[in-house]
Amino acid sequence: METKLILLDLDYTLLKNDKTISQKSIKVLNACQKQGIKVGFSTSRGNTNIQQYVDLVNPDIIICNGGANIYSNGELLHSQGFTLEQTRQIFAAAYKESGENIEMTCDTENELYWNRTENKTNQFTNDTEFDDFLDFKLSALKICIQTTNQELIERIIKTSNVQDCKAIPFSDIPWYKIAPTKATKENAIHFVASFFNIPTSKMISFGDDYSDIGMLKLCGKGIAMGNAIEEVKRVASDITLTNDEDGVAIYLEKNILKNETDKYKIQTTQKQ
Repeated sequence: METKLILLDLDYTLLKNDKTISQKSIKVLNACQKQGIKVGFSTSRGNTNIQQYVDLVNPDIIICNGGANIYSNGELLHSQGFTLEQTRQIFAAAYKESGENIEMTCDTENELYWNRTENKTNQFTNDTEFDDFLDFKLSALKICIQTTNQELIERIIKTSNVQDCKAIPFSDIPWYKIAPTKATKENAIHFVASFFNIPTSKMISFGDDYSDIGMLKLCGKGIAMGNAIEEVKRVASDITLTNDEDGVAIYLEKNILKNETDKYKIQTTQKQ
């Protein structure tokens, strides 16, 4: 398979468990770009809390908020979010169904908001704006709610009366993501394929969680991390090592760089 685009989930895929990107991964991705292969992020994170990784990798394409936004070279190419009215309806329904202690976050174009002043999961973001979401004045790209109760999430969506939205759980944290039905990684990839004239058959993607399943099935090759949930491994073309073992870099070194591997190893060895 000729590869034109590499798409990478971030958390527990490209990122190690300590939320860093290894120097090996950075060098391998840079080597791929030098061969004319585009590199893209495809993450559920918002644009506001991936910039440190953008600075390290310099991706050609960014799919963020689970497919709600698509960027290239700092330019917003496409956006798919809730309206202001829909945003307010979801927040009102969440408080009605769960009570005032429900914990929620909201991604907008430029900020991440949280209805608690104390950030309880600094592993995902260091900076959030506080808002109680009682009179929110911005449209949401996605809303996350702290719960593992699927029935509660379904009641919230029903009570909100917002059509064409979906809820997806996170496997590693006790939260659900609510987003517009069309805001998926796979829909974003279809847009990217058309915009950049890159067939999905010439894309390779890496992921570990529920939101990555559609992406892995869509691309010419979908690679599951060694630490991926079983649902992801079942749909994958192949399985690489874990995120803490540089699974992305090892796979690309072996299967994409190929003829450049020996030269690449010599160059990186000399630089170390």
